[in-house]
Amino acid sequence: MEIYLIMFMFFYFIGLFMFSFKCKHLLLMLLSLEFIMINLFFGLSVIMSMFFMENYFLMIFFSMGVCEGVLGLSILVSLIRSYGNDYFNSFNLLW
Repeated sequence: MEIYLIMFMFFYFIGLFMFSFKCKHLLLMLLSLEFIMINLFFGLSVIMSMFFMENYFLMIFFSMGVCEGVLGLSILVSLIRSYGNDYFNSFNLLW
């Protein structure tokens, strides 16, 4: 069980690294956020199975992660339709 927690922490920090350093495209940022959510889901499932807890919270967490992904993709589609690209530096977010 400890190897799963070590893997969870390793992949979580890889996701944070990718989110912080690959911020040129909005799609890459959304993919790294989804990678972090999947790692959190994996870590929660390992911890809950370790302590013999019920997994209803995991279903709620996974559905919230799916909703987050859908909202991010809808924002990406609307920005590509209005600006023509997904470069994060070309957006004027202060208007």
